[in-house]
Amino acid sequence: MSEIKTTCGLDCPDACGIVVKEGKIEADTSHPTSNGALCALLNKYMLEEPRIKKARINGEEVSLKEALEATKEALNTHAKLLWRGSGNFGVMQEITNLLFEKIDGTTTKGTLCDGSGDAGIVEGREVNRILPPEQIGKAEVVVVWGKNITVTASHLMPYLKEKKIIVIDPVKTTIAKKANLHLQIAPRSDFFMAVMFARFALMGDFEDKEFIEEHAPDHEDYYEFTQEFRIRPILEYIGTDLQEMGHVLEMIKGKKTVFLVGNGVQKYSIGHLTLQAIDSLAVLLGKFGKEGCGVGFLGNSKLNFKNPFAVKTQKVHKVNTPFSNFETVLIQGGNPVASMPDSNRVIEELKKTKTIIYYGLYENETSAMADIVIPAKNFFEKEDVRLSYGHQYVNPMKKVHECDYGISEYDFTNTLLQKFGFDILETEEDYLNLWLDQCTQESDYHLHPAHQEVPYHNGFGEDGEEEFVFPDEFGDDFIKTKQFTRARRKSKKEKVIEDYWLLSPKANKALNTQFKRDNRVILHPNLGFEDGQEVRVFSEHGEHNFVVKNSEDMREDTVVITANSVGVNFLTPSIVSDEGDSACYQEVKVKVEALKN
Repeated sequence: MSEIKTTCGLDCPDACGIVVKEGKIEADTSHPTSNGALCALLNKYMLEEPRIKKARINGEEVSLKEALEATKEALNTHAKLLWRGSGNFGVMQEITNLLFEKIDGTTTKGTLCDGSGDAGIVEGREVNRILPPEQIGKAEVVVVWGKNITVTASHLMPYLKEKKIIVIDPVKTTIAKKANLHLQIAPRSDFFMAVMFARFALMGDFEDKEFIEEHAPDHEDYYEFTQEFRIRPILEYIGTDLQEMGHVLEMIKGKKTVFLVGNGVQKYSIGHLTLQAIDSLAVLLGKFGKEGCGVGFLGNSKLNFKNPFAVKTQKVHKVNTPFSNFETVLIQGGNPVASMPDSNRVIEELKKTKTIIYYGLYENETSAMADIVIPAKNFFEKEDVRLSYGHQYVNPMKKVHECDYGISEYDFTNTLLQKFGFDILETEEDYLNLWLDQCTQESDYHLHPAHQEVPYHNGFGEDGEEEFVFPDEFGDDFIKTKQFTRARRKSKKEKVIEDYWLLSPKANKALNTQFKRDNRVILHPNLGFEDGQEVRVFSEHGEHNFVVKNSEDMREDTVVITANSVGVNFLTPSIVSDEGDSACYQEVKVKVEALKN
């Protein structure tokens, strides 16, 4: 029986191993993160999604050769932009950078995902190392902070067995319902939560004195910083109390503890401060550099790699890309019309370009606007290498079957380079080996060059010789922070909720805008809407109609519209985070009103 081992290329941290036997995909039971099962995205929804099989020019089907020639002509202009998504996560996606460097094009900087949180981690630790799942397995307590693990990292669930679990999340998620303790805090209060935890830890002698004296000597200055915030209004804003917070610290005290932090906590302008504050709490408690301890966010998957596709080009922000500044825009593997914030702005900007080229797998809102459409190959139809931001294994992605339509990133780039008269690329195998040769071989797998079995065991920084850096200032233009730092008269008026925090997490049947789409807004039943009722949801940025789903898992001041929902980004702002050049999808409040019959 023929058997090929490969790796899932969908953009999630699990990066599971796959075995293909006579065309049938199965979980690689020996892979460290597959745990004998594959998710529904891979073994169901991806296989059911209709593919783009024919190239198009202005709506008419053409040969791939004709479409590539038209692409060359469209790119033969002074102002051209490459905008890339990451729906399939292999290193070869970035090879198109080499084309744009040669033709003097523009690329993007920043991210729609984790840039703000990464910036905060780097500010504190200097480098953002991946927390190996094995360390989660050695923990006694796991704090799940704004991370819906059953959806975004389901293969971590076995590592949580027989642990004490604390969940900090505005929504009573599936993991929250199974937890020993759930703190259902207000959205966008995670920074304040971490600061208050740190203050109470230092007040109550919960800190690891030996660890912080060696690795974080500025802890006394940080304690003074935490004292700038008034306890009562902060706890009222968060939606917790001293007893609940004390319970958490008692559960953690003397225990091997891992904090698993989700993307949701940093989808704000101050997201970098949130991650730095959560790290600061873990440092004070001595939960770094030891077995069964650490903070797991999205690690830097390219840390210590020499990247052959890193280029020096003109760059514009990915978050609020000025598409109208360019005559030709090549959109690769993404759906910016639906996935970028502020959809109204994106659509108007794209309408002002001369030529939109869409190079991808599936039809979507962006391909519908494109002048030229080029079908791509998926990760079963080409060679690639898969990195992960959730574990330390680097795995080849093997071609498991041929496909008579579509073109790989390598062939796409090579073809266009030749059309422009440039030298051809090195062989595809050379590029793949360049990545793998930087790793350490371990059995059937490769270890990341920055891998540390116990991250930061020698200390912080690249060489373990740096001290941890605490936050030392705070500013926030989105909420009135004076209430937290100055005395104020106590108001006896009951606060009336007129608008709602918007949360936009991932859904379990979709990968952002790929696969199954949704049209629901999830509300607390006390808000007075009926299940199935059509409502208008609007913000200062735009509006869209959704169908109500009531759930007592919600806070009354919060609504959820998942990232796969059609129209959700008509509501979101195109602002860039204070640090990390990241999108701020949740820096918005929305109103909800019933539609008249």
